[in-house]
Amino acid sequence: MSEKYFAKNVKFARKLRKNMTTQERKLWYGFLSKYGVRFQRQKPIDNFIVDFYCHNAKLAIEVDGSQHFEEENEVSDTKRTKILESYGIAVLRITNGDIMNNFYGVCVHINKTVKERLLHIRK
Repeated sequence: MSEKYFAKNVKFARKLRKNMTTQERKLWYGFLSKYGVRFQRQKPIDNFIVDFYCHNAKLAIEVDGSQHFEEENEVSDTKRTKILESYGIAVLRITNGDIMNNFYGVCVHINKTVKERLLHIRK
């Protein structure tokens, strides 16, 4: 199934691209923008906007701040992940702390996940 999106989210996604968090900027400019497989920032999919998306690997990367660990938001994130998975999209959640304290490890993990997803999709 191809990803759909709601047009109303496109304008909001542009605004989010201009106002990325410190951790999103670090991940984008320090790794993903130069990565060998194309990623997009603040990509509208369904009724959501994912932080980063790689169409070739069908991989969404979500950068999670502390609010994502509150019970209400964990439930919402789980529902969101299930909807994205219904499109064949894997969701990789990375915390702000990991980006700030283990950036190299985050990049290695993303690279490994992208390669695994590409192999999985090509089969």
